[in-house]
Formats: sequence, structure tokens, C-alpha cells
Amino acid sequence: MKFERINPMTGEVASSAPAMKGADMAAIAEKAAAAQPGWGAQGPNARRAVLMKAADALMARKDDFVAAMMSETGSTAGWAMFNLGLAAGMVREAAAITTQIAGEVIPSDKPGCLAMALKEPVGVILGIAPWNAPIILGVRAIAVPLACGNAVILKASENCPRTHALIIEAFAEAGFPEGVVNVVTNAPADAADVVGALIDAPEVKRINFTGSTAVGRIIAKRAAEHLKPCLLELGGKAPLIVLDDADLEEAVKAAAFGAYMNSGQICMSTERIIVVDSVADAFLEKFAAKAKSMPTGDPRLGQTPLGAVVDQKTVSHVNALIDDATAKGAKVAAGGKANSVLMPATIIDGVTSSMNLYAQESFGPIVAVIRAKDEADAITKANDSDYGLSAAVFTRDTARGLSVARQIKSGICHVNGPTVHDEAQMPFGGVGASGYGRFGGRQGIDAFTETRWITVETMPGHFPI
Repeated sequence: MKFERINPMTGEVASSAPAMKGADMAAIAEKAAAAQPGWGAQGPNARRAVLMKAADALMARKDDFVAAMMSETGSTAGWAMFNLGLAAGMVREAAAITTQIAGEVIPSDKPGCLAMALKEPVGVILGIAPWNAPIILGVRAIAVPLACGNAVILKASENCPRTHALIIEAFAEAGFPEGVVNVVTNAPADAADVVGALIDAPEVKRINFTGSTAVGRIIAKRAAEHLKPCLLELGGKAPLIVLDDADLEEAVKAAAFGAYMNSGQICMSTERIIVVDSVADAFLEKFAAKAKSMPTGDPRLGQTPLGAVVDQKTVSHVNALIDDATAKGAKVAAGGKANSVLMPATIIDGVTSSMNLYAQESFGPIVAVIRAKDEADAITKANDSDYGLSAAVFTRDTARGLSVARQIKSGICHVNGPTVHDEAQMPFGGVGASGYGRFGGRQGIDAFTETRWITVETMPGHFPI
């Protein structure tokens, strides 16, 4: 059986994919487990060579990836190409770290004892990827696990099965042994059964998930029943603080990019702009002008910076946030409600804690402007959130910016840069309701290997009994 993904712009069928069931998962997990030892036994440079081929194979599918993302998620061609470029970089970074999966020799108090900490593959790792940055996050779910010698199962998003399947096709072409790289596609109604069966499979040893906080909690609870570690990168409500000495032009550029790139459908998207009163009006005037200059249009035409959002549910959610905020005294400074998936860049000024937009993740092209009395108040408001993924602060005083950054409770914070910023080698992840664990570089090695203590005795033993 197959299921269909509908194009959010046209209502036509964007793609179809196998509608796997929970009962199918045991065989896939067993297949991955059987293939893993051979892959894990290969030397680091052998694994590196295959990963480098995978990066080239991804880039060779450029046109297919762009077409798939535009039809399945309504994204612009520019966002698709950004996805592909960063994803290929992530695979090359994973290839580069194969020779850095190093242990250490630890001094032992026992004479003649050679004590070592070794990094070894875990076995089979389940990666669950979302639709919003599908190539980046699909690749991130499997690249470093593969570099570390694991077999992987990629649970594709129901919103972009073709995009995620293209990743697996590229990796297969690169020469991974049969069974090392696997993909699971399923109809939306079967998602819970499929994911539950994969988590329960004894061959699956660890899980990484990127998606909503609500689903992350469910996955963490299910995995905890089996004492299986998770790496969870969940929702966000990223604050961008504008202090009284900020370069407002730079702050506006970063805020617009952070709030409206991919129509605000990024986990790091700027959801809250916290601006100090003394510069709030000046900032808002510039920011509103910028937002109004960024039109939304049919992503297939490639003529506008904002394309479609993923579905009508997003439209209804954002519209409800606007209604709630304006009913409680906030003002629409740019944009406003929409009646289709082509939503305008929207600014809501005067947002307070009584409004849903203050705390709820919007995941759309809308940003709340929150006024703060001073630096201390701005920091307090920035930390007034369950989430803690990305943040930013703008000030001309670098030392001041670093001081503020250290006081913000988030996994990531940028001084004089946008909240949306990702690089393959950086430790990526959040705190609180944004999850735990880190993707990227050496942090990824720790996440996807087992550390073992092994000793070799080189002298005769002496024991008390």
C-alpha cells in the first residue's frame, strides 16, 4: 500500500510512498542489526570514502530535491538549495570526524595497569526527522551515526516522504553495505504505531528526534521504558534582544531573516523580539518597513522571499494568535491574518504575558515585539519561557553582549547575529522544553558512540585474598 502527500499550494498529489505498518518494523530493525557489525568493523578512512561519495550523490540530485521540497512542503527554491548545501556539508563533516573518534589512556593507580577509554559504535540508531528543513535534518539524523560505525533507520516525515527518500537513494548510490542505511515511510495515521515499534525493537539502541516538544515527550517516555538514550531537538521560542546601544540596521536585518526565513518554520526562528524602551519605536519603524518590503508569493515562481506555509493548520494557528493578541491590546505593525497558505510577514507589537503569542510557539511568519525597561528586564523576559534553543542579543559593546549571552538560558546564543544559524561542526541543541543532547562535531561523537573502560594488566597481580 502507498499513501499520498498533498501539495499545500495546489491540492494536487505531490508524492506517494510506501505506507509501512508497525508490524513491518521488526524486520527492518533486524536487517539493520545484521548489517552493522560489518560496517562498524571498517576502518575510518573506508567509512570516510563512502560518506564523501554520499555528499556528492546528494548534490547530484539537486533538481530532484528542489522539486520535491517545493511540491511537498511549499518551500522556495532558495530554501531547498540552502538545505542541500548545508546537508552536503554535514555529510562531509561527518566524513572528516571518522579519524577523530578517539579514546584516551587514563592514568591508573594500579601498578602495571594500562587503562583506556574507547569509543565504539552503539549498534542501530533510529533517526526521526521533520519536514521543515527536511534535507538538513534528515541528513543530520544519520550522518554522524554512520561515521561512528552504526547502522541507521531514518523515519521519514509524512509531510515529505519523497524528499527523505532521496537522501537514502543518494546514500545507497555511495556504496553503503546493504542494510546499513534504511528508510521508513508511513501514512500519518500509522505514525504512532510505527515509531513505537521502532523504539521497542531490541536492535534499536538509541533514538534521535527533531520535532515538536509534545511528540518529543512521548518518544522520551517510550524510550525510557527500555532505558534507551535519546537526543531530542524540540520546539523553540527564540528571543532576539535589542539593547539601547544596538546597531538598529543590523538588528533589523537579523530579525527579518530570523523571523521570516522559510516563513518562520525553523526551530531557531526568531519568535520574540525583546527591545529596550528607549529604542523600541525607532527599531519598530525600521523593522515594520522591512517586513512590508518582503512579499509572499507562489514558491514555484521564485519571485518572493516568502513562500507557502506547510498546511492550513498553520494558517489557523497563526490567525488565532493574532486574534488573541489584538483582543488583549496588541497592535499589528505589519502583515496580518491570512486565508491561505500564502501568509504575509507579520509583526505584532505590544505583546504581553497575557497573550498566547508570548509563550506559544507559532511556527509561522509572525513575530512578537515585547517592550523591556532596560537590559535586566530584557534578560528576565528572554528567560520567561519553557523553551531554550536559540537566542540573540544586539549591542555595540561586545563585552556587554557576551555578558548578556551568558545570562540567557538557551543552548545557543549569538551576539550581533540572527537566531537562525547552523554549522555542521557546532554543538547544536537546547535546554528545557527544547530538549537535550547535542548534534554536531565532537558532541555528535559522544551522542552516537558507547564509551567503554578497558584495562590491560602488564604486571603480576597482588590481591588481598
